Amino acid sequence: MKRILEVCAGSVQSAIAARDGGAARVELCAALEIGGVTPSAGLMREVRKVEGLKMHVLIRPRGGDFLYDESEAETMVQDIITARECGADGVVIGALTADGDIDTALCRRLVEAARGMSVTFHRAFDMCRNPKQALEDIIALGCNRILTSGQAATALAGTTLLRELVEAAGERLRIMPGCGVNAQNAATILDACGAQEIHASARKSIGSAMRFRHSGVSMGNPDSDEFARKETDEQEVRKIVESI
Repeated sequence: MKRILEVCAGSVQSAIAARDGGAARVELCAALEIGGVTPSAGLMREVRKVEGLKMHVLIRPRGGDFLYDESEAETMVQDIITARECGADGVVIGALTADGDIDTALCRRLVEAARGMSVTFHRAFDMCRNPKQALEDIIALGCNRILTSGQAATALAGTTLLRELVEAAGERLRIMPGCGVNAQNAATILDACGAQEIHASARKSIGSAMRFRHSGVSMGNPDSDEFARKETDEQEVRKIVESI
């Protein structure tokens, strides 16, 4: 099976860079600086116009933990419906109970809403208390893959658990390593764990084209740079693809 790269992207420009660099798929998100939340319908529709690239949409109503109330659950269901209407190939979901188990009741609702689309269980998996049981629960839900760092700070550090998950899943579900992936370690991670898909941000900082800059005013975190943003780096994507 051919190894493929998925890139998390937060803009049309990033999606194009991912495609041009050779990525097979994007995980479309907003607010990547907090781990990502669901992107707008407008962004979904515009990225859908990028040819030659599969689009999976993150379904996450807010940052923070993965314990959701009923209003957030229904928001996620509605966002899946919107993603389908916008032409998404798949969605990326995840929810936990207060005790750190997979919230199978909620996830079953989300998987049902996504019927006919590919479903990835996101890195909420890395916050669960029993990864082996969580794997079986996610397989039983009918998900297609799990995005995980192997419950470690980076995928490279988590290769022992990643390999165990790949072996336990067999042909039932794909394990997709992610977190801290770059051109220098992507092949090493895949070789070590036996996975066929890998996930990377592959971003670089882009300076603002603004000539007038009002200093001393912040739109968010006081320590943030309002005149820089991160976008997918086509060259880094290409290097990762070549390395794997």
